[in-house]
Amino acid sequence: MCDYADPVPEDRRPTLSDVAAEAGVSKSLVSLVMRAEPGASPSTRRRVLEAADRLGYHPDSRARLLRSGHSRLLGVVFGIQHTFHADLVTDLYTAARETGYELALSAVTPDRDEKEAITGLLQDRCEALILIAPQSTTAELARLTTRLPVVVMARGVRGVDVVRNADADGLHLAVDHLTGLGHRRIAHIDGGRAPGAADRRRGYRSAMQRHGLPLETRIVPGGLTEEDGAAAARILLDEGLPTAVAAFNDRCAIGVLDVLTRARAELSVIGYDDDRLARLSHINLTTIAQDTAAMSRLAVARAVERAEHSPAGRRELVVPPRLVIRGTTGPASASPVSAAARRR
Repeated sequence: MCDYADPVPEDRRPTLSDVAAEAGVSKSLVSLVMRAEPGASPSTRRRVLEAADRLGYHPDSRARLLRSGHSRLLGVVFGIQHTFHADLVTDLYTAARETGYELALSAVTPDRDEKEAITGLLQDRCEALILIAPQSTTAELARLTTRLPVVVMARGVRGVDVVRNADADGLHLAVDHLTGLGHRRIAHIDGGRAPGAADRRRGYRSAMQRHGLPLETRIVPGGLTEEDGAAAARILLDEGLPTAVAAFNDRCAIGVLDVLTRARAELSVIGYDDDRLARLSHINLTTIAQDTAAMSRLAVARAVERAEHSPAGRRELVVPPRLVIRGTTGPASASPVSAAARRR
């Protein structure tokens, strides 16, 4: 029967010394086993690992890295209210795992601004930051790069490493799809001052021009949320419906769909991002997909290159979008009609 050391108090985290006492070996031998280095016999290694398991001991790899001068942490700032940001974070974890780095997340919330989110990561001694669609000014981002490497995602910024989607091309795809279905009166609900909004407006205008529809160009104030989309849809109902709408993002498009469904108005709606909400079966939103996996791999690779002082290529990396056709777009009618009017 084994004699175990005195149990570790529940309010204290087990240490190397506790494992050494439990296994009946030296602390230095436990350290060798935990680092998976040679020097311990198979039986001793097994005894140490069993002791660690009984005590619930887990090596603090982060503390060891910090002592070495490297945290191998990539800080990520994201908006907690944005579904698309959550999709990017999911793929960033996958990309980071392949490099041996870990992520430290810091969220922007209604009562926690971006500056506070960044400050928290600086205190964690991250080796580089990945900022998803940041609201900070170009000057603020430039100052931040003097402290550590910064990679910006989903926004074009001069003088900083950027990984973004080709936003203007996305609206080209949207307008091409809608005109191919026979639509001419196509409105764009824009994203205001949100990252990418200006490029999407530009893409919409140029696509309408290319299809010979400059007089049908119509930009309606919108935003990033379902509430913004709903407000824009009410404007369309009051001022006259087009036959199709290209919304700034999927959340905005979902707000449009909600108001139009309640009003029994039928028109084609296309979103942007292909976030998890767009893929829900009861929404089934036609959308422009951003390649979050490719963008995340590029962002992590660039952050690691900068953190390790490796040679890096051009500052801005642009990933092409693609069209995903689902159930919210279809052939144009002579004019938008309500389901109720069609039944009469």
